[in-house]
Amino acid sequence: MNPNLTEVTVIGDDDTGVLTRVTSVLFEHDVELEELDQQEEQGVFRVKALADTSDADEDALEDDLAAACDELDVDLRVRFPEDRGGDSLGVLVTKESHCLEAMLDAVESGALDADVEVVIGNHSTLADIAEDHDVPFHDVGDENGNPDESEILDLLDEYDVDVVALARYIQIISPELVFHYENRIINVHPSLLPAFPGAAAYRQAVNKGARIAGVTAHYVTPNLDQGPIITQRAFNVPDDAKEADLQEQGQPLEADALIEAVRLHVEGALEVADGRTYVDDADADLGLPAEVRELNPSEPTDRN
Repeated sequence: MNPNLTEVTVIGDDDTGVLTRVTSVLFEHDVELEELDQQEEQGVFRVKALADTSDADEDALEDDLAAACDELDVDLRVRFPEDRGGDSLGVLVTKESHCLEAMLDAVESGALDADVEVVIGNHSTLADIAEDHDVPFHDVGDENGNPDESEILDLLDEYDVDVVALARYIQIISPELVFHYENRIINVHPSLLPAFPGAAAYRQAVNKGARIAGVTAHYVTPNLDQGPIITQRAFNVPDDAKEADLQEQGQPLEADALIEAVRLHVEGALEVADGRTYVDDADADLGLPAEVRELNPSEPTDRN
């Protein structure tokens, strides 16, 4: 997406009149509309517009959009060019610590040039790790770990989070949360997607007799584990491997893939188009290292 364009997102339960009203306000302010898209998932409706607002009064435009959305009882998010491309992170976690610890260490060492503003969990298990790194922690889960997503949205707003990292957050994200942070939520999944989506991916790999397993960092969409892939890591699966063996090999790679994906995002090296990512970074570590490729056979090939 063009970073010089303003992103206007409207989210609600009813699409009646939303598209017409939003575009009317944009035209009233002589805004040049570059792209308009609408989507509905599980009863949640989203309109997103990309527009050139360089000649508009941004404060007046945002006020008029807010007034229109208040009347329609829908939620408005406006991100002007100066608001986009931030490096403030919110990290969502459950009970597994490896991705969180690795990300906090990467930030402190400078390997990841970003700031973790808040850690949000659906359990309190990892609170001490966040606090040891002087990062606020909030538990938004009930006694069964069911998260309050309205509280998550409020906290992400409160801490002015631009990018959300799911550091083994074992919960399905609702369309509403996805739409609020579209192409700004990065998850790591323990398989080489699109293989073995969903729960217990390492177990799926063992049960299917996979010889190579791995992990994938990807943008989150309303469709589970189907978002645009950013980075992947792979490893061999011994014939007698158990699920725990794959987990032991995979967890360090989960952290590595997630951190590299977040790095590429905050450095502005990623573009999403046609359902996939494009990377503008010659040094990006997207998959297997070059030395592995050298071990692959190069002959024969079809010369016709």
